[in-house]
Amino acid sequence: MHTPRTVGRRRWRRPLPLLAATALAAALLPAASAHADPLCTVDYTVTNDWGSGFTAEVSLTNHGPEVSPWTLGWDFPGGQQVTNAWNATVTQTGASATATAPAWASGLGTGATAVFGFQGTGSGAAPTAFTLNGTSCEDGEEPGPEEGALVVTPASLAVDPGGTAAFGVHLSAAPADDADVDVTVERSSGSEALAVTGGAGLTFTADDWGESQEVTVASSGDGSQDPAQAVFTVAAEGYDPVTVTVRERAAASNEYEAEFLDQYEKIKDPANGYFREFDGLLVPYHSVETLIVEAPDHGHATTSEAYSYYLWLEATYGRVTGDWEPFNAAWASMEAFIIPGTADQPTNASYDPSSPATYIAESTDPSDYPMPLDQGVQVGQDPLADELSGTYGTDEVYGMHWLLDVDNTYGFGFCGDGTDDAPGYINTFQRGSNESVWETVPHPSCETFEHGGANGYLDLFTDDSNYSEQWRYTNAPDADARAVQVAYQAHTWASEQGNEGAIADSVSDAARMGDYLRYAMFDKYFKEVGDCVGPQACAPGGGKDSAHYLMSWYYAWGGALGSAEFPWAWRIGGSSAHQGYQNVMAAYALSEVDALTPASPTGADDWATSLDRQLEFLQWLQSADGGIAGGATNSWEGDYGQPPAGTPTFHGMFYDEKPVWHDPPSNRWFGFQVWDMERVAEYHRITGDERAGDVLDAWVPWALANTTVGPDGEFAVPADMDWSGAPDTWTGTPTGNPGLRVEVVSHNQDVGIAAGLAKTLLHYAAATGDADALATAEGLLESLLHHQDDLGVAVPEVRADYQRFDDPYGAPDGGLYVPDGWTGTMPNGDAVDSDSTFASIRSFYEDDPDWPKVQAYLDGGPAPEFTYHRFWAQVDVATALAVHGELFG
Repeated sequence: MHTPRTVGRRRWRRPLPLLAATALAAALLPAASAHADPLCTVDYTVTNDWGSGFTAEVSLTNHGPEVSPWTLGWDFPGGQQVTNAWNATVTQTGASATATAPAWASGLGTGATAVFGFQGTGSGAAPTAFTLNGTSCEDGEEPGPEEGALVVTPASLAVDPGGTAAFGVHLSAAPADDADVDVTVERSSGSEALAVTGGAGLTFTADDWGESQEVTVASSGDGSQDPAQAVFTVAAEGYDPVTVTVRERAAASNEYEAEFLDQYEKIKDPANGYFREFDGLLVPYHSVETLIVEAPDHGHATTSEAYSYYLWLEATYGRVTGDWEPFNAAWASMEAFIIPGTADQPTNASYDPSSPATYIAESTDPSDYPMPLDQGVQVGQDPLADELSGTYGTDEVYGMHWLLDVDNTYGFGFCGDGTDDAPGYINTFQRGSNESVWETVPHPSCETFEHGGANGYLDLFTDDSNYSEQWRYTNAPDADARAVQVAYQAHTWASEQGNEGAIADSVSDAARMGDYLRYAMFDKYFKEVGDCVGPQACAPGGGKDSAHYLMSWYYAWGGALGSAEFPWAWRIGGSSAHQGYQNVMAAYALSEVDALTPASPTGADDWATSLDRQLEFLQWLQSADGGIAGGATNSWEGDYGQPPAGTPTFHGMFYDEKPVWHDPPSNRWFGFQVWDMERVAEYHRITGDERAGDVLDAWVPWALANTTVGPDGEFAVPADMDWSGAPDTWTGTPTGNPGLRVEVVSHNQDVGIAAGLAKTLLHYAAATGDADALATAEGLLESLLHHQDDLGVAVPEVRADYQRFDDPYGAPDGGLYVPDGWTGTMPNGDAVDSDSTFASIRSFYEDDPDWPKVQAYLDGGPAPEFTYHRFWAQVDVATALAVHGELFG
């Protein structure tokens, strides 16, 4: 339980720039009389008003006794109509509107504040009066002990065996007649192993009644028994008593769990730099180190992938210790910072499912961009939008955007204005399959034309006759699917402990995320799936015939900012599916597990179809050697082109050796093999599905044959692969694909992939009893622990690719392309033009403490060596240790 703070879990941003966002009801409403304090105060702020519609933020503070659930009522003065809301359920009859607390924060304690928002039609004229649970906010009495309250936070806490924990106590209002208030705290039920050791007796005066005083609870346990739990009562004469639940964390039950906890503490230690804290919530960085270029081009960016691993870390911690508050906090951070709220996607109400988006062909060459919009190509219909809005009462999309600038390194800030250093949504990749990270121009997800050129950055990517200020977000389906997978694990583990209620709201949100994740199952422009050639000839879909039921590389959505004269919005799916993005665990959870069943009418059925389709996909792509090949597409080269003659197909989709991503080829990295097969192995262990078992029986021996473990921390796992041939066309039965071959051409010591491989082998060994798989997994874990340092587990790596920092366009490896004549600036003043390089538009790298090593390399020295602590890799190491502890002790 999160009390007394019930501020909305979605981040609220400042009003959009260049808009006449007006704070209405400027003073807190209503003003207190001379003889009575108000029952509540309300701050009603219009954050965006475009004439025919608006968005508003409402901040409600309760000054009376705790209410649960809370309900705020008001009358609109000008015929406004609420269309959707967030952080509260808003209903309306005529002019009268009512906002009811969300299930995850139903209580509103004395002095606590709840924040919610909504979108509506009409003007933004403000209400003038409000009621809280039917009583006017203007009503109130002079508070005394009988009306005041004891305020205790938090309402529950966990304590380590043999350790201490604390909660705070204060009064909601000054004591009557300036009399002192004596407060006692004592155990009222539960284990005697938990006791108050400080703050058992507190005194509050007229001078310090609002200052929190600390109560300390200690555990006398040593972790050898079942975790103790007790209830403590905070009481004072004339006040309603308040209870606090204190539970002892479980201790590690074996040495592998102990090693997990050691790694967990390193990751969570603020001094080690894995997170940045905002308003009590943690945002994970991509890596501790800032100078690192891979999919995110800066170490203190973060990704939806990192968030999914953050959830995984905390779910595993909940299994080992029984403490689920960190898992809930991770989900709350995800909602607050990387899932766009309605204020971040303000014009979704204008989305037309019968016309989801305007067609734009893709190109394999970044120099072909900007690519023109083509109004003449007919697109299909979106079959999900109406079902989702009807199910959840909102037009917003509930999914993560893939990339977040945590420290505002680029300077775009919120909505592109560059005035705040809190996390801002950004994007990089926009120009086809051959645009590597070294060839990208970072840009804000909220385009206000504040930076870049005359049209911001839009005309680097899209050729249009009229550019509008707009927002747009891209979802990485593998991350959202991993979040669902982890929510399933958390639900399973918490249920085994009898704690499933502690995370029920987060698990319910995971089911909702899975409902929206279905956009990844559909062709980009909702064209019919199967033998789709030619943008004109390829038939538009009219329903689920545009679904391939696989996890595509992305889905995306966007629209006009509220300043637009005519609001609009769009959505697209993804035509290309990569083997590494498939997640049979998420599909299983969303189709078979009650707690994760989506609320929409067809969500569970779609995921059941997806589960079968994903397993078929892996059977189809498995080489004669055991490795899994790249994937398939419904839109050859991104423009529904004609593939080479004889290209094999899968349910009508064309085999694509390296789908979506060509620099470097997306089928080359062994990590995608591990990420996918780990989920298949877990699924096989849980369900015994023979299809998964058959795939693993061929894949595991191949992986073992290419993995070595030696003494003193020596190990090597596959790094790069070369492919030849192609699979047979899928007819429903695996053929063994004798013409599809793979060769491992290099090895490395990638600690994250080694840990992921260990987890895969552990699940497989637990399912089959395979001794070689177990021995190799244990050898990998032992080797990883040999490479521990103060921050985690890491091995030095040489980065020869860093010579591309200064590559101009036309360099042998490719360089940054900016069309001749295009000029603009980054927020820090860096020029963007046809002479730009990766480094020149990121001059902040020159101030990085590691830059001298790169500069020496650019000046002709040796390739630099770095020791990186990637967040996802550290979590993979920690959770691999815990998987062994869970499955083998």
